[in-house]
Amino acid sequence: MCKQMIPHQLQVLFWDTNPETFNPASYPDYTIFRVLEYGDEEAVNWMRGMFSEAEIRRVLCTEGRLTRKSANFWALVYGVPAAQVEALAGNP
Repeated sequence: MCKQMIPHQLQVLFWDTNPETFNPASYPDYTIFRVLEYGDEEAVNWMRGMFSEAEIRRVLCTEGRLTRKSANFWALVYGVPAAQVEALAGNP
């Protein structure tokens, strides 16, 4: 049996995938979005081990599906101006 790509305790974040075959590295935007939007500290630590800070920042800036609350939090964490975050740009 092959090792699962997503730790068992984080599979709840990826409810619409098959945990036995889903490769998070093949879908960085989707994976990072799910962790930024729904993850806890353990999920964030796992994400940071899987993806570079540059990749996480890229998704933060381009992912329009993030809620304003999540987008604002992560923009503050990563020091990204709100105007550069798709989910925050142009929204009151």
